[in-house]
Parts: sequence; structure tokens; C-alpha cells
Amino acid sequence: MEILTLAYPWIKAAHIIFVIFWMAGLFMLPRFFVYHQEAAEGSPEATAWVEREDKLATIIMNPSMLIVWVLGLTLAYYLNLWAQPWFLVKLLFVTALSGYQGWLMAYRKKLSRGERPLSGKRLRMLNEVPGIAAAVIVILVIVRPFS
Repeated sequence: MEILTLAYPWIKAAHIIFVIFWMAGLFMLPRFFVYHQEAAEGSPEATAWVEREDKLATIIMNPSMLIVWVLGLTLAYYLNLWAQPWFLVKLLFVTALSGYQGWLMAYRKKLSRGERPLSGKRLRMLNEVPGIAAAVIVILVIVRPFS
């Protein structure tokens, strides 16, 4: 436990840094989908969007989400947050964001196969999900309304 005490500010800083990386990806990927869907199927532009989406997902989003979870659970353990209602609600929202990312990864595969089940308008609306979730999470962490 002493090592966690010494490392706490570094763990917290790293957690926030990787949350920023993860959120950037959650904002970018749906926007990539809009541009991808507007490209002609089979065109070099559509192929380029598949490559961009794959890189964003595999280099930034997936590793960032994993690191956010590991560091976040480490902080929750160290601070013994498991009985705090605000934390449990935050955990629910982070779980929902993780599910949203899972959905994005599945949609990315559909686009790469040439399937386009959603309209650009619907994708633009879905782009608001991480922003709303981030606002709620920040309020939960800073204000702690259920304490």
C-alpha cells in the first residue's frame, strides 16, 4: 500500500491523460464514420478511411480504454471508493462508454465490409454521446452530488 501512496499522484495524472486520449478517440471515430460513409464505396477515399479508423481504434482508443480502466480501478481500490454512490454512478457511465466503444468497433467492421446501416445524421447525433457522458462524469467526480 505504501507504493500506492507514493505513486498516487502519478497514477491519477496518468489516468486523466489516458481519459483525454480515449475521449479524443470517442469523438473522432464517429466523425470518421460520417466522412467514410460520404465516400464512394470501393473508392481509394473509402479505403483510406478504413485505414484511418483501424489506426485510431488500435493505436489510440483500445489501449487508452484499457489503461483508463486499470488506473481507474487502482485509484478506486486505493481510495476505497466502492461504497460511494457518486463513484458507482460514475462507474456505470464509464461502463456505458466502454459499451459505446464496443459498438463503434462493430460499426467500424461493418463499414469496412461496405455496409452502411446508419445515416450520416444518425452518426452525427451519436457523436454527442461521449460529450454528454464526459460532462456527467466530471460533475460526479468534482461535485460528488450523492455523497
